[in-house]
Amino acid sequence: MGQVKARVAHQIPERPPLHLAVGEPVEVGARDTTWPAFVFVTTTHGSGWVPARHLSRPSGPARVLAAYDTLELPTVGGETLDVLVEDRASGWLWCRSMSGREGWVPVTTVGAQSLDR
Repeated sequence: MGQVKARVAHQIPERPPLHLAVGEPVEVGARDTTWPAFVFVTTTHGSGWVPARHLSRPSGPARVLAAYDTLELPTVGGETLDVLVEDRASGWLWCRSMSGREGWVPVTTVGAQSLDR
C-alpha cells in the first residue's frame, strides 16, 4: 500500500494484545473519548480497545463480527513504515517496521499528508 514516515514516537500500552476471532463472545464496555470508533471489550482471555463496528452490539454482551488484533507497533520519529492496512474509519494503520515487526499505529503519529502519497 505504500510507506509512511513516523513524525513522532508511538509508545505501546503495557497490557498484552488481545486477539479476537469471529463469533467470539465479548462484554462491551465504555466508548473511548479520544478514539470514538473504539469500545473497551473484555473476554475470558483479556481486554482491550476494539472498533465498535467489529461487534454485533454497541454495548453489553456481543459477538465479534470481524477478527481483530489489538497489537500496536512501537515507533520512533523518523522511522519508515510499510502500510499494510489503512483503517481510516478508526484512524489507525496496520504497519510493518523495517525490522519486520507489525502492529497498529495511529494516523496522528505519521500525519495525514503521509497517507495521500
